[in-house]
Amino acid sequence: MPITLLCFVVGILSFAFAQDKPVPAVDHHQHLFSPALGEVAKGLAITAADLVGQLDEAGIRRAAVFSVAYGFGNPNRPAVEHEYDHVKAENDRVAREVARYPDRLRGFCGVNPLKDYALAEIARCAQMPSMRFGLKLHFGNSDVMLDNPAHVARLREVFRAANGAGMAIVVHMRSSVTRQRPYGAAQARVFLNDVLPSASDVAVQIAHLAGAGGYDDPTFDEALGVFVDAFARNDARLRRVYIEVSGIAGIGRSHDREPLAVARIRQIGLERILYGSDGPAQAAWTAFTQLPLTAAEIATIASNVAPYMR
Repeated sequence: MPITLLCFVVGILSFAFAQDKPVPAVDHHQHLFSPALGEVAKGLAITAADLVGQLDEAGIRRAAVFSVAYGFGNPNRPAVEHEYDHVKAENDRVAREVARYPDRLRGFCGVNPLKDYALAEIARCAQMPSMRFGLKLHFGNSDVMLDNPAHVARLREVFRAANGAGMAIVVHMRSSVTRQRPYGAAQARVFLNDVLPSASDVAVQIAHLAGAGGYDDPTFDEALGVFVDAFARNDARLRRVYIEVSGIAGIGRSHDREPLAVARIRQIGLERILYGSDGPAQAAWTAFTQLPLTAAEIATIASNVAPYMR
């Protein structure tokens, strides 16, 4: 066969193979980064059109979009006047953007759960057609401490409110890195025992394999281990809990702990694992597929769809 013809055939076969590679049915962790929060950075989606363009590039059809309105209540940032007005405006902005693509995007309300206005904002978001699907909580950016009884009591109220409104809950469980708050197995047990039961009727998605991106920090695995053990004993409290993997690949100092992350994914059970990007979709998915998972395991995770996206 002439070399030019051989190259053509190889190229066609390579293209066909690439088209057959799995892509996620849903990206379960995306944001729209608002100029009002000073989060504009190269490569991050600012509008729904930006995000849909990134999804198209990756071949991903649909995404869950989490408002970062809790950023206005972040105690690690300068305080703003009329904070709650800013929170409402940010959730409203995300609602408007998501509503432009109702067949592709579903919005989640964002709020600092410790704020006096948190319950009112959850109730308000529950009435928005494009934001009624869920609630995004970021314990790190809200300085939630699971070893603080007052915080735990407040979280129970918030979880009950979301549960009563039929809103799924996505939790960035890692406590504040900036303030060096303690985190690990003890805090995960508090969440499992004292917080999670307050939302027994809705899906609860634990982001980043219970960490905050990458898997270098041993405390991430300590916290995740609590859930691994609970899944192994078929703990009824986890019947609607999903573990999401955004940010665990392509971030961190080394790849040494990636096999441990993969082992944990297998222990949890592939059917409970949700894929999410938390950033540029194509780059994030490419990084995830480079983890030491089998092709069949990657395909299974790619096909998983959370109840709130069905």
